[in-house]
Amino acid sequence: MRLYLQTVPGNTDAPRYVQITLEQDLLGGWTLYGEAGIQGGRATMKREQFLERDEAVAAFEKARDAQLKRGFRLMFAQGLEGPYGR
Repeated sequence: MRLYLQTVPGNTDAPRYVQITLEQDLLGGWTLYGEAGIQGGRATMKREQFLERDEAVAAFEKARDAQLKRGFRLMFAQGLEGPYGR
């Protein structure tokens, strides 16, 4: 699952973005990646690992909701088939 969120660009400021990705690893665990930065500028990456899918999906949704509350808009979503991505 992957989400790309972005702020509304200002007059002179480049828009900020957040990309949230949830992937299953080869051993059955789950990794949540969060990348944030300024479009065309520096970015930071964070990674969290989970053993259970439900915990990983809950963390993914919590990260998404936090960014939406901060004023980011959803620009792109991939892999969200159902309520649990199945």
